[in-house]
Amino acid sequence: MAAVSGSGPAYLFLYVEEMTAAAMRLGFDEDQARLLAQGTVTGAAELLARSDEDPAQLRRNVTSPKGTTEQAVLVLQDANWGELFDRALAANVRRSEELAAQ
Repeated sequence: MAAVSGSGPAYLFLYVEEMTAAAMRLGFDEDQARLLAQGTVTGAAELLARSDEDPAQLRRNVTSPKGTTEQAVLVLQDANWGELFDRALAANVRRSEELAAQ
């Protein structure tokens, strides 16, 4: 499905953009921020590709109870990422259908 795999790289690149910008707001310079964000995504993707565990378990493996990562993940989950992705993919599909009808 194009909404997932065709457009998926753009979603991942947007994530890296936002992580880089957030790191810069924390005081990292642009090169440091980009290196951290890109390195994190590259390493996580490699782990995902090599592991037999599903992404949820991999996330749990790197999330210490009551730790810093857990606090950040809770903020993201409270923002209802699942619903946000549903809306984003629905917008993608809707536009694809509009384009096909032209």
